[in-house]
Amino acid sequence: MSYETILLHVDKGIATITINRPKAMNALNSTLLNELSVALDDISTNEDIRVLVLTGAGEKAFVAGADIAELSTLSPLQAKLFVKNGHDAIGKLQALSIPVIAAVNGFALGGGSELALASDFIYASEAAKFGLPEMTLGIIPGFGGTQRLPRAVGANMAKEMIFTGKLISAAEAKEIGMVNKVVAPDALMEAVMKTATAIAAKGRVPLRAAKQAVNNGLNVDLATGCAIEIDAFSLCFASADAKEGTSAFLEKRKAVFNAGYEG
Repeated sequence: MSYETILLHVDKGIATITINRPKAMNALNSTLLNELSVALDDISTNEDIRVLVLTGAGEKAFVAGADIAELSTLSPLQAKLFVKNGHDAIGKLQALSIPVIAAVNGFALGGGSELALASDFIYASEAAKFGLPEMTLGIIPGFGGTQRLPRAVGANMAKEMIFTGKLISAAEAKEIGMVNKVVAPDALMEAVMKTATAIAAKGRVPLRAAKQAVNNGLNVDLATGCAIEIDAFSLCFASADAKEGTSAFLEKRKAVFNAGYEG
């Protein structure tokens, strides 16, 4: 399928979605959210894809937020439908069974930070800026920022960012635990792809099991979380991945879980 506002590329088990509205700083409008949702549906059914990388076109912005030109025209009911559309798309991103890496190459404001937070982890360019500046528009974050940011950095830090609408640097984002790694702008995609390639060499079944165990365990008490892990661990043994991994160890060779994707 051809897209108007995003680019989708798949190579050696790694899918890359590039938000592609550089003239609008990659702002999220209804068309883009719909296309992102469709692309995520396609990725979720492609058994050859092990990892998704999400980034933005150009050097200035990952995603500079929701499209203010569209927002300014909305009635309360239309605003609810717009934000629900955003939640649905971003929810699909977080619910993907495969790991998702956000490669933040510039401004990640409002919906941009919210999109990145729905990924499994974030690598950022030194030039990246993060923030939820919706308060300056007389509104609040609407694509999950009031929920995912506190879970990522703690309630107090999230409240300060949301209440003030301030922007923080990539270094500050790493310091508070929002970002995993910060690299030079021209080294960002190389660093992301190195990690994505390492992940893509692993089996799809244990990747899915590990992601589900972590995500589902975050919302329950420790005992329930451990029970989730026990079930996920045991189910791995129904897969060819477990057989290959254990056999390779005993035979003192490198495991090849996905032929052609081992890098």
